[in-house]
Amino acid sequence: MAGHNKWSKIKRQKGVEDAKRGAVFTKVIKQITTAAKQGGGDIDGNPALRVAVAKAKEVSMPQDNIKRAIDKATGNLDGVNYEEILYEAYGPNGVAIMIETMTDNRNRTVANIREILNKNGGSLGESGCVNWMFEKKGIITIQRGSLDDELMEVAMENGAEDIVEYDEALIFECSPTDFNSLLGEIDKLDVEILESNIDLIASNEIELGEDDALKIESLVEKLEDDDDVQSVFTNMK
Repeated sequence: MAGHNKWSKIKRQKGVEDAKRGAVFTKVIKQITTAAKQGGGDIDGNPALRVAVAKAKEVSMPQDNIKRAIDKATGNLDGVNYEEILYEAYGPNGVAIMIETMTDNRNRTVANIREILNKNGGSLGESGCVNWMFEKKGIITIQRGSLDDELMEVAMENGAEDIVEYDEALIFECSPTDFNSLLGEIDKLDVEILESNIDLIASNEIELGEDDALKIESLVEKLEDDDDVQSVFTNMK
């Protein structure tokens, strides 16, 4: 299920070192900007923005930075105009890769992505070359706690199509159209939302040997380290 790889990624992100705080701030600001652009700047009426702001507070981002990001996204402040661009690529062994970016300079972004791919056995593809292998799904990851039973009941009543249980977390999968309403209902409960995104999920995954899988994981991490990259998805099992 989609959440399996997602949970591994979340645990890795939660271990970010203080030395990378600047990069963390950059990515969180972009998440806030995206949520505000898509659903408006009202935190009470935009669950995705509310979660993004909560993430910002978790990493001790100043309130002024948060407000400035929202104002930029909603046109209340002159500033950088971020553009969302989706890149398609191939990794080692023909693994399909989708790279979501948000950038104020597409020339810089595509040059950086191409360089990372070329140095790590991958290549940038043409539009449409691997996109057909992926489907958009809402993924919401919740810290387990005393409200698990109620949480699962609420989720199933509000569009959750699948639930995966881990020792530490519950992962809900839904259609993109149900994402905001489901997230909003979950947000009403006293639970910790670890992650909430609309992700690209591969319809057919391929299984690699350990060495080849490590190459893909290394490539994904290098791509994610780029300031303009928001998320990276592959069809590796």
